[in-house]
Amino acid sequence: MQAEFWQARWAQQQIGFHLDRVNPYLLSHWPGLQVPQGSRVLVPLCGKSLDLAWLAGQGFAVMGVELARTAVDAFFEEHRLTPSVRRQGAFDIFQAGSIEIWCGDFFDLGAEDLADCRAYYDRAALIALPADMRRRYAAILTQCLPHGTQGLLVTLDYDQQQIDGPPFAVPDAEVYALLREWQPERLAQADVLAENRKFHQRGVPWLRESVFRLLKR
Repeated sequence: MQAEFWQARWAQQQIGFHLDRVNPYLLSHWPGLQVPQGSRVLVPLCGKSLDLAWLAGQGFAVMGVELARTAVDAFFEEHRLTPSVRRQGAFDIFQAGSIEIWCGDFFDLGAEDLADCRAYYDRAALIALPADMRRRYAAILTQCLPHGTQGLLVTLDYDQQQIDGPPFAVPDAEVYALLREWQPERLAQADVLAENRKFHQRGVPWLRESVFRLLKR
C-alpha cells in the first residue's frame, strides 16, 4: 500500500470507509476507559472522521494523523474551522482549538512526537494496512507511546480469499500477537455483513467486527 494509493482514493472520493456519523463503538466504549479529560489522544489514519470532533467535545486534546491533504482540508472546511499551520519534522500540523491533524506519513512519527499522548483510538487504521505494514504500525505504537497509554481498537475479520482489502482481515489472534504488550481485551463482537453491501455482493459468508480495549504496561 503505497502513499499514492490513498492519495488517489481521496482525490477520487472513493472513501467508502468514511462514516457520516460518530462511530457507535466510540460512543459506547470510550467512556469505560476513563481517560482523564485533557489527555492527548492519538487517532492514526484519521481521514476526516467525525470522531475527532466528538473526542474534542469530550474535553480531549486530539492528535489526528493523516496522509492525504485533501482529507485534512475537508475536515476543517466541513466543521467551519480555520486552522493555523506549522511545520514540524516531516509533518504539516493543522490546528484549530484542541484538534491537531498531522498531515504526513504515520511511519515518520517518533517517540518525541507521541511522548505526551495518554490514549489512542483506531477505528480504521490497522485494517487499512497489509500484513507487513500492520507489523510496522504496531511496533510504532508499542515503541513510541508511553507506558500507561490506553487504547480502543476496532477490527474486521472475514475470509480474505473471498475479497481482497483494504479493509484487510485482522483476526483476533493477530491482534493478540501484534499488541501483546497492550494486553488486548475484547469488549464486543458482531457480524456486520448485512450492513456492508460490497462484502455481501462478493459472496463473503461472514464479516465480524471486534472492539478491543488496550493498555500498555
